[in-house]
Amino acid sequence: MTDTVGSSIRSDPDPRLLNVDALRGFALFGILVVNIWAFADPYYASTQTNPAFDSGADHAVRFLISLLFETKFYLLFSFLFGYSFTLQMAAAERARTGFVPRMLRRQSGLLAIGLLHGAVLYYGEILSTYAILGLILLACRNISPATATKIGIGLVVAVGTVWMLLGIAQLAAGEVTGSSAVDAATKLSAFRGDAPATLGFHTGHLPDTIGALAALQAPSAMAMFFFGFAAGRVRMFAHPDRYRAAMRRVLSFGLPIGLFGAVIYASAAAYAPGGGIETFAFGLGQLTAPALTATYVVAGLLLFRSDRGRRIESALAPMGKIALTNYLMQSAVLGVLFTGYGFGLVDRLAPATVVAVVAVVFTAQVVASRWWLRGHRYGPAEWALRAVTLAALPPWRRSRQTVS
Repeated sequence: MTDTVGSSIRSDPDPRLLNVDALRGFALFGILVVNIWAFADPYYASTQTNPAFDSGADHAVRFLISLLFETKFYLLFSFLFGYSFTLQMAAAERARTGFVPRMLRRQSGLLAIGLLHGAVLYYGEILSTYAILGLILLACRNISPATATKIGIGLVVAVGTVWMLLGIAQLAAGEVTGSSAVDAATKLSAFRGDAPATLGFHTGHLPDTIGALAALQAPSAMAMFFFGFAAGRVRMFAHPDRYRAAMRRVLSFGLPIGLFGAVIYASAAAYAPGGGIETFAFGLGQLTAPALTATYVVAGLLLFRSDRGRRIESALAPMGKIALTNYLMQSAVLGVLFTGYGFGLVDRLAPATVVAVVAVVFTAQVVASRWWLRGHRYGPAEWALRAVTLAALPPWRRSRQTVS
């Protein structure tokens, strides 16, 4: 017996949406820009400034990362997760298979991949959080787009308000700045040590990090799941021209609101880290970051409608099509570069050089993704997750008889 997934999901064949894949590729770029600091700088997520890189230029780079990337791109990835959830619903309906068992297997596989990734490659991984939150979305799969939007808005407002009130309480108690959130010396020793030392650091920090992510990111990610789900139910990316007027309103209002909160957040992180001021600014950022993320989505969709934009879309789409593999590969490459798994370059590169590394790694992934998909339907991680989802082995190699 097939599961009912709602009348607004059509069962007719729907070609793979390049704009979804391209935005997912863009999201991977932003995630790489943020995550690399957890490998390259032992003082990242600390109240201390790295004494080895304390110039004005160094501070400017870190400020721009906080302004434009931190707390924005995991939201974009979360939005796309919610949208892709509706594509999974449509795929299950076309295949005339039960959606709930299929998604339970998929989320279980994602959880296993996430925990393994966090224990071995990057203790700050978010896949396991997505796996759990996806079960909530599964339970809400039959709600209307309007209801999903209202729930998302409610979560954003609630999360932002709670954090701002907590910041006010800290300030009232005299907590203007805080203590270091990360023991830089411990990370430096582990990442400059051997592979077992690095492995021990990741494994040892994973439980605490999962708890921190549950408090800091999970509620906002859940809100973006609902926003993406609502967009998917109306098939916004399949018919972007229908929403062009609404998109321009998002740019007009979302950009200034998002930038305002981002400036406050980045300034607090730079000049008053760890205490009540940063907590309040984080709460304000939680309120406004979805607006900036929305402008990224809208700007991408509008850009992709132009001739130059279609070339960018075509370049990014293969990266996004195998996003899970590329996300895991980012952690593996950064581990080889900065930790005891390889060259141990932690705390040896200036911030501007770290940004250059981002450009090189991402460009290499774009090229490698296009090359890989010439001969394969899925990335290695996507293939494994699809096998778990379908409880069957999907084709590994691409052939003339298979279609993507």
